[in-house]
Amino acid sequence: MLRIVVVNPKGGSGKTTIAINLASYFAVRRERVVLMDQDPQGSTTRWFRKRGPGALPIQGVAAWEDDGRTTRTFRLRIPPAATRVVIDTPAAMDGLGLADVVRDAHRIIVPVLPSDIDVHACTRVIADLLLVAKVRREDDRIGVVANRVRRNTLVYQSLQRFLATLNVPVVATLRDSQNYVRSAELGLGIHEMKPHLVAEDTLQWQPLVQWIEGARSAQGGDGTGDGGAPFEVPAVTGGLAL
Repeated sequence: MLRIVVVNPKGGSGKTTIAINLASYFAVRRERVVLMDQDPQGSTTRWFRKRGPGALPIQGVAAWEDDGRTTRTFRLRIPPAATRVVIDTPAAMDGLGLADVVRDAHRIIVPVLPSDIDVHACTRVIADLLLVAKVRREDDRIGVVANRVRRNTLVYQSLQRFLATLNVPVVATLRDSQNYVRSAELGLGIHEMKPHLVAEDTLQWQPLVQWIEGARSAQGGDGTGDGGAPFEVPAVTGGLAL
């Protein structure tokens, strides 16, 4: 099982967009996917509930919900058959909270937008990961994603200069695309849409997923348990065509 955590204590950085589209990608690949929403805003949970009965199987866990009948440990449980776990974390976490949520993560994704405020927030979260959470650079667990980028702009050039100063990899650059908005409204990921509509966007995900799958090789084996067949929801063939 690979555990992927998407973190940035600053709200609006695109954590949910990355989390839901990663889950969608893994579902298309027939992995047994758990998408855990730890953010009290519940954006990932709302997306999950929009998915129709014919959607590819993803098991959602609304870890932020407290119904008074279950413990937090019970709500955070991961089904033993899961092969990929994607966690959307809350905003405004302090260093200790960050250390707790990334403790067992194989990959830690830090999205950053091309703005001065977001660059500053990214600097702080990476410092907390290295100094408080004690994540070692040489373990290659931290990856930065430049999100909602418009190339050939001054702010993008500024972001590029900042990212070049980090001693952690920039694993993907995702453009500012309405395909993310449209797919989210439908309870889908871009990997479940018609390929010719999202070809430019899905291409930009390849470096990110290759970096993530590198953790599988480091684990040994393929990390798919007993074959990566879907679970919890009846399987369908292929993605949803729009």
